[in-house]
Amino acid sequence: MTTTDVGRQVVVLTGAGSGVGRTIARALLDEGHHVVLAGRTVSALEETAAGADRALLVQTDVTSSASVRALFDHTVERFGRVDVLVNNAGVFGPAVTVDALTDDDWAAVMATNVTGAVFCAREAVRVMRTQSPGGGRIINNGSLSAHVPRPASVAYAVSKHAISGLTASINLDHRAHGICCTQIDIGNAATAMTAGVGVDALQPNGTRRPEPTIDAAHVGDLVARLIALPLDVNVPQLTVMAREMPFAGRG
Repeated sequence: MTTTDVGRQVVVLTGAGSGVGRTIARALLDEGHHVVLAGRTVSALEETAAGADRALLVQTDVTSSASVRALFDHTVERFGRVDVLVNNAGVFGPAVTVDALTDDDWAAVMATNVTGAVFCAREAVRVMRTQSPGGGRIINNGSLSAHVPRPASVAYAVSKHAISGLTASINLDHRAHGICCTQIDIGNAATAMTAGVGVDALQPNGTRRPEPTIDAAHVGDLVARLIALPLDVNVPQLTVMAREMPFAGRG
C-alpha cells in the first residue's frame, strides 16, 4: 500500500494498551488510518483495538532492540511501509529526589523512556529512508517535565529532557530524507498514570493541592491533526495542557 490509499497512513504506536496511547490509537483508527498497536500486554492491546479491522497488534518490549526490530518487520510485512511513529511508551518512576534514587529505578525509567524511544526511532528512520515514496513523521511523547520538573521526579525529568535531544537530532540529521519529528509535551491529561494529580499533587513549596486536568481525547485529536500535515510541514515542538495548571516554575 502507499500513503495515497484514501488518505490512510501506517502508524506505529507504542504504549498503545492504556492511557494517552489508547486515546491516540482510537482517534487515529476513527480517522481511517492503519494503526500498529505495540505494547507489553496483548489483552490491553485488544481492549484498545475493540474490534477495529485496521489495527495490527504486536506484543512489544521497547527496551529490547530485537523486539522493536520485530515490531517494524511485522509492520512492513503487513503494510509495506511506515508513515508515522508515535513514540508514546513511558513510565513515571519513583517519586524521589536524586539522593534516594536506586540503581534499579533509574535503569528502569531510562530503559523505557529513553532507550525504548531511541530503538523505535532507529528502526522507523531505517524504514522511512529506504521506502518509496520516502520520508515519514515521528512524534515523541515528551512532557512539561522536559522544561520544568515536578518535585521529586528526577528520573522522569531527566528522561524527558533526553527526548528533547532525540527530537532535535532527528530533525537535524534526517530532514533531507523527508523525515519530520515533533515533541509533544502534555500537561495533566487525565489518565491512570496521572490520577493523583487531580486530587493531591505535590507543589514546589511542599504543599499539596489538586491540579486541573484535561480529557486525554484532546491529545488524540491533536496527533490526528498533526499527521494530516504534508511532510514539507514540520512542527518541532507542541504543548497541550490544562489551561490553569501550574507550569512556569511549577507555581
